[in-house]
Amino acid sequence: MRVADAAAAQGDAMLSTIGLGSCVAIVLHDADRRVGGLAHVLLPSESLAQDRTNRAKFPGSAVPMLLEQMQQLGARPTRITARIVGGASMFGALLPAGGLQMGERNLLATRDALGKARLPIVGEDVGGGHGRSVFFHIETGEVQVRSMVKGDVVL
Repeated sequence: MRVADAAAAQGDAMLSTIGLGSCVAIVLHDADRRVGGLAHVLLPSESLAQDRTNRAKFPGSAVPMLLEQMQQLGARPTRITARIVGGASMFGALLPAGGLQMGERNLLATRDALGKARLPIVGEDVGGGHGRSVFFHIETGEVQVRSMVKGDVVL
């Protein structure tokens, strides 16, 4: 999956995205129905983009879009849990002190979107100054996070 992309699938499928820096991967899962969704969001709000047509680009529109896609596959919102990955400050030393960096802003917007949708966050690997890749196995619900700094972490 690419930056500003999202997909839902079920059963013995895997969704993945690589190269998360300040971007955030939002992983949603209905374990009972074995339905999952993954979005690679780029920006915290539409006000920061010239092109606002891609719903997967922003947490506030990516979360409802994933929920719609997952429900079409049989998921029930009351059973869906969330995991989040990314939101790193990749170039923190180059930015002025005191302000929120893009990774932090993406994390705040993601938490807000998940809260509005009443989706509990059951796992996360966020922040820091390193990139990550995500491999989501829908059948089992396992989310593998791979990075040069931490190696492989399972959420």
